[in-house]
Amino acid sequence: MQNSPASENRKLKMALVGGGGQAFIGRVHAIAATMDYRAALVAGVLASEPERSRQAAVDLGIAPDRAYGSYQEMLETETQRPPDERIDFVTIATPNSLHYDMARSALDAGFHVMCEKPLTTEARLADELMARVDDTGRVFAVAYIYSGYPMIRQVREMVRSGELGEIQTARVHYIQGGLRRMQPDQTPERAAWKLDPAQAGPSGAMADIGTHAFHLLRFTTDLSPMEVSSHLATYHPVRPLEDYGHAVLRCAGGQMATITASQVTHGRLNDITLEIDGSTGSLVWRHDHLDQIFLRRHGQPVQVYENNRRADYLSDGYRASSRLAGGHPEGFFEALANLYRGAFDDMWRCASGEKPASAGDSYPSVTDGCEGVRFVEACIASSRTDGWWQPY
Repeated sequence: MQNSPASENRKLKMALVGGGGQAFIGRVHAIAATMDYRAALVAGVLASEPERSRQAAVDLGIAPDRAYGSYQEMLETETQRPPDERIDFVTIATPNSLHYDMARSALDAGFHVMCEKPLTTEARLADELMARVDDTGRVFAVAYIYSGYPMIRQVREMVRSGELGEIQTARVHYIQGGLRRMQPDQTPERAAWKLDPAQAGPSGAMADIGTHAFHLLRFTTDLSPMEVSSHLATYHPVRPLEDYGHAVLRCAGGQMATITASQVTHGRLNDITLEIDGSTGSLVWRHDHLDQIFLRRHGQPVQVYENNRRADYLSDGYRASSRLAGGHPEGFFEALANLYRGAFDDMWRCASGEKPASAGDSYPSVTDGCEGVRFVEACIASSRTDGWWQPY
């Protein structure tokens, strides 16, 4: 189905599924997708109950006639609108268990998709989505937001250009403590579904934040995992899923990598550390200093790469992702906006009869989403066998 005429003189039309009420990530998507004035939020299904959904949609500025009670109603109604009026893409920000059906339905209706992670709760479903994306030719992006930071894209260019020499090891630690504020007899104001395996899926911390860490590792290093050894644990009684875990990865070139995910570390908010060791240097990037990269070589002073578009030492990949002059921090909204920017470029290519060309580089693709789900399944299988190596 051809949605609208291929003309970048208009804004792409966005539909948001999920993310209403007290939800955090839905509003982040609504802001990031429209940041560069290339899209407008025009339709939505913002809650599981039809009346709450319609009210939440109106609160986001969506017209009453496009504030739907279910995603089925939205897709059916939107496909009946004239091509120049219907939506172009659907952003899915719902509990994990709903991702597959909603994404599959949106693709079958002819719409592009931006989906929250994890892509699905099972690898077989992720593989089915990947096949459906191939069949439909639609753009499919997965919201691994941290790959949109300009300095993370600088890290990738530094690794690929050989600035660290041969990559030998890498570590990603994603540490939170939010579960500590919850009690088993309390229902949190938002994201209560994450406490329910029927909605969250078979994994807790690894599916929620471990997949971010895994994608960050793959995006920056291009390492190819072959086997996974993992130990998962549940320390806080607020949910029956793991809240802490380690994974060790054996990679195709003999490299080793480790991932740690915690949601029960007291006092930690959203701390991410990426460390990459090469034969001629090592680097560190931290989320709490997201505009800096620390490069070290044995016996030499530490080099600090700073967010500055005028600096000659920064790459074209960095500059394409940076919006502000040096000294002005670029954060979470801008990172997600960068993913949307890449996806929008491919949506326009599709509208012009061309094939998508930016998936995996400018934005995480359905393939990246599948890799994340396979990683989670390998971690679960390994942990159940006391850390035995599992094929990835």
